[in-house]
Amino acid sequence: MPPKKRNPDSDVNLAVKRKKKKNNDSDDDFDDDAGEDAENNGSAEVVGEYPDVTLEGSMLSGELLLCGGTNWDLIGRKQLPKNAKNGGGPNLWGPHRMDNMIGTRVRTVVSGSTACHSVVITADGKAMTFGRNDMGQLGQGDCLRKDVPTPIPCLDGVNIVDASCGKNHTLFLTDKGVVYACGDNKMGQLGLGHQSGNITNPTRISYKGPPIRKVSCGAEFSMICDIRGNLYSFGCPEFGQLGHNTDGKYFVTSTKLSFKCELVPRKVNVFIEKTREGHIVPVTDVEVRDMSCGTNHAAIRDSRKRVFSWGFGGYGRLGHAEPKDEMVPRLLKFFEGPNRGCVQVYSGSTFSFGLNELGVLFLWGQTKPTGEAAMYPKMVQDLSGWRIRSIGCCNKSIVVAADDSLVSWGPSPTYGELGYGDNKPKSSTTPQEVKTLDNVYIHSVSCGYGHTLMIAREDDDSEKEKIAKLPIFKP
Repeated sequence: MPPKKRNPDSDVNLAVKRKKKKNNDSDDDFDDDAGEDAENNGSAEVVGEYPDVTLEGSMLSGELLLCGGTNWDLIGRKQLPKNAKNGGGPNLWGPHRMDNMIGTRVRTVVSGSTACHSVVITADGKAMTFGRNDMGQLGQGDCLRKDVPTPIPCLDGVNIVDASCGKNHTLFLTDKGVVYACGDNKMGQLGLGHQSGNITNPTRISYKGPPIRKVSCGAEFSMICDIRGNLYSFGCPEFGQLGHNTDGKYFVTSTKLSFKCELVPRKVNVFIEKTREGHIVPVTDVEVRDMSCGTNHAAIRDSRKRVFSWGFGGYGRLGHAEPKDEMVPRLLKFFEGPNRGCVQVYSGSTFSFGLNELGVLFLWGQTKPTGEAAMYPKMVQDLSGWRIRSIGCCNKSIVVAADDSLVSWGPSPTYGELGYGDNKPKSSTTPQEVKTLDNVYIHSVSCGYGHTLMIAREDDDSEKEKIAKLPIFKP
């Protein structure tokens, strides 16, 4: 693929605003003592000692586009569940507009590499969900599948700035730094203080501390990060992905193995670096800025643009040149040094990405079932010179918004998440431009297990005309 000319990028990351106090107090660091949470009554108005903190969502907005599998109950399964009458819609091999979202401006789209459901956040902060719902992960108060984005009654009037999707659970983040959770809670991944079945309405997590500014979900675990840069995790500890130096295993009987799950957010206190001689050295100055969870592994980026990864280490997905599980966050030395710092980190099911300060994209792990795994970060040569804005990770496929194009690749079998079109190849082992978009500019992307969500820019009439030519999906 030929190199592309770099274009300026107007994407805005989640930011924290702190209003100046009327008595002209200086804007010092936040107090170290965690503020008491507001009463757990669904109110998101005040968060303890931080009523003046407001989170901003993305400043971008556009129209929602979708491609990939819409047979939500069947994707990733060999057969339909007993209570499912039918699986849903067809595979959309090219980008489609959604019938009920035409005319609605969207600022954020969210799914996950293990998720068959999605969250759409409109420009005015309203959260909408659709897709698989057999565990109540859509937060609609029931377990019925939704084929089109549907507003969440419990979050009506609440300004949602971000969200994250696990395999069967969802986290929502409000502009006051409050987190709500719904879906499967058998491993405590909702952080409610107990293990239970399905929670079908978004429920405030059991957390007392500074406002949360970032949320991320693995398959059966969750992570949150507060405005001070502290990291917390909860849910399934099986491979050490919670970062607490344990896999939580214990024997219930002589033959039955179980896991001690974290039922409420627990702070990750230890970050380490391993020397070449194998010595373990603690790293004490970590302030988390970004994080991303794969199926059973996680990666973070801190204020010094360093990357730490931990959890399940198979096929090199942690980037430490060995397939060993890591029980606490371990420094990925590749991104240390001048001009080598990481500015964005992404995790797929069995792989991870890091974008460095110079705009170079690196991949580690395995993106296809066969072939060699990258045991440490390796440059994605095909995207050299491209200005990358956003990356979505499906189960095996990757979709990248860069320059004026959308680029995707992934091995067979696929569900249409690559967006190549009806009469085109369904898969590709090398990055290819998505020609079906016909020069429609994509602000950002997010991928589920086998589908891709896009936000298409529609700032002027010519862009609206291009979007109008795309087919419309009517479930």
